[in-house]
Amino acid sequence: MIYETRVYRCLPGRLPALLKRFETITLKLWDKHGIRQAGFFTTLVGESNQELTYLLAWESLAEREKKWTAFQTDPEWITARAKTEEDGQIVLNIVNQLLVPTAFSSVK
Repeated sequence: MIYETRVYRCLPGRLPALLKRFETITLKLWDKHGIRQAGFFTTLVGESNQELTYLLAWESLAEREKKWTAFQTDPEWITARAKTEEDGQIVLNIVNQLLVPTAFSSVK
């Protein structure tokens, strides 16, 4: 398994809009494309409380490439994303990493 961490840093005050977009739009499209989430988190203590961190689980890099590309280029996603940003940009930047569990990890 490969796990991907993605951290979305929002513009001030825009985290609620991002959370709503994931809850009402993004997760349904991920189901459509077979993208598996392994958890979502907001920051309780840290540099900023305007961040959403989540984990995705992939069988391989090839699976990630195929499914993520299909999602990103899905006309339904492109339209929905634009609609959620009609009143302004939500995300300032995104940081992601692809991780492989160690032999002694409780997550495999």
